[in-house]
Amino acid sequence: MSDHRAHVLVVDDAYDIREPLAKFLEKNGMRATTAPDAAAARTRIAGEQFDLVVLDVMMPGEDGLSLCRYLAANTAIPVILLTAMAEETDRVVGLEIGADDYVTKPFSQRELLARIKNVLRRVNEPATPHNDAKGTYTFEGWKLKAGERELRNPDGVMVPISTVDYYLLTVFLSHPKTVLDRDKLLELAHGLQPNIFDRTIDIQVSRLRRKIEPDAKNPHFIKTVRGEGYLWSTDVTFEA
Repeated sequence: MSDHRAHVLVVDDAYDIREPLAKFLEKNGMRATTAPDAAAARTRIAGEQFDLVVLDVMMPGEDGLSLCRYLAANTAIPVILLTAMAEETDRVVGLEIGADDYVTKPFSQRELLARIKNVLRRVNEPATPHNDAKGTYTFEGWKLKAGERELRNPDGVMVPISTVDYYLLTVFLSHPKTVLDRDKLLELAHGLQPNIFDRTIDIQVSRLRRKIEPDAKNPHFIKTVRGEGYLWSTDVTFEA
């Protein structure tokens, strides 16, 4: 019989954090697997399917931010970071490179459980036919198949994108060469898929740029219009 419980990977070098947390998650209806470092986590991820990763930032060897960057670039697994209370930079950088949420240490297991459930609810929320109308957006060799949520670069290589990335990109592609302020972006994104945009729009735009821009620091597609918002600067075609 298949196990339909959410499978969470807990990655933390502190035994007294990861093992009690894993037991707590198991007691609350989830499957939990643990890893003491990034190397072990990579091995687990290569061999098993996970619905979410809880990831400590400060670990010996490869740190959590590096592993988070890898997961964001190569998988669609959502990540919740565990960060030190004083390290605001880690939290901001983590969100920019692909984390879905963060919890500061010391943390409440119940708060973390609530955040896990919230992230899983967002990423698994079924789309309506309106949200996923069939068709393909094309821009400078890139192709986004809207109905299948499949993004390919000009070389034909599939680029993993999160639910948030997908809906934000859809907003830009459906409003090319139009300046959209932050409020308008949030309004349009919520119209496609409500309740998934719970971080600042600037961080979400930064994450999307890292997926599609040749140089995220000098954007070619998503331009910043100082004092006004963002502009998709290139031509876009759509075929139903």
